Amino acid sequence: RIIKTVVKTFKYFFGLRFEVKGLENFEVKGPAIIVSNHQSILDMMGLMEVLPDDCVQVGKKELMYTGTVGLIIYLGGVIFINRKSTNSAKMVMAEVAKTMAADNVKVWVYPEGTRNCTGDLLPFKKGAFHLAVQAQVPVIPVVYSSFTTFYNPKKNLFTSGKIKVEVLPPIETKGLTSDDVSDLTDRCFRTMRETLFRLSGHPS
Repeated sequence: RIIKTVVKTFKYFFGLRFEVKGLENFEVKGPAIIVSNHQSILDMMGLMEVLPDDCVQVGKKELMYTGTVGLIIYLGGVIFINRKSTNSAKMVMAEVAKTMAADNVKVWVYPEGTRNCTGDLLPFKKGAFHLAVQAQVPVIPVVYSSFTTFYNPKKNLFTSGKIKVEVLPPIETKGLTSDDVSDLTDRCFRTMRETLFRLSGHPS
């Protein structure tokens, strides 16, 4: 909560405004998997606008070594995964499933697997959806509007702007099996992509 409060103040320095909708969709009983698009370091400020108290994140292990940012996310309780080791990642996710049930927490995952500032979504990796089905918990999609009109590091563009954040209704997984993971992933991808285009004012 301390980190959340501090990071939220950064938006004033960067001239960012956030418009948030759908927070009531976090009000599910028990654990859940939260998935969102991932564009840049600005996501951290948007994350702090909506992050539930009973939530931890999953991130790549390399983030531990990114100086101040690495320290902040480490102190924030991020669960780190070594993406270069499939066995290690699977073992961590299996432990995450147990922790979710035991501690009654939500887990935040970026299914694109890396930052993507193109204004579109990259194909989703299935790890988060396998986890949701394994634990039989709902998937809650969160979508940030595109930053491309005011933030583009390749073009050295960074001006003030408004970011829309929308929390979508939970997608239930009770009764689903591993055979349903691909369909669940595709369904979530389509829903989030349509929402991204709508929030960003882009034609689908």
